[in-house]
Amino acid sequence: MSTKDSHINYVEFKAKDLEAIKKFYTSSFEWTFTDYGPTYIAFSESGLEGGFEKTENEIVNGALIVLFHTDLEVIKTKIIEAGGQISKNIFSFPGGHRFHFKDPSGNELAVWSDQ
Repeated sequence: MSTKDSHINYVEFKAKDLEAIKKFYTSSFEWTFTDYGPTYIAFSESGLEGGFEKTENEIVNGALIVLFHTDLEVIKTKIIEAGGQISKNIFSFPGGHRFHFKDPSGNELAVWSDQ
């Protein structure tokens, strides 16, 4: 698949603890990681490639990244077991259901399903 102009190609987050972030996303979503030194890790197997940059600053999330999963209850349980926090419980919206969660560094994401 070729990269197209103006399409989302990569997403980057901040993280205070890169090892905790790798453990969380590997346990919850089975993402894979590549280390690029002590301050950056890239992820793949997520549907969209991206990375985490280590920071000591307060993390302010300016974008909501929405992931897809066919079974919200199963993935919600995995997120909680991996150390995530549910910030907005499952709710319906036109087209399906979703919930929001925060990862161990405070990044807020969402997971939706058309079920």
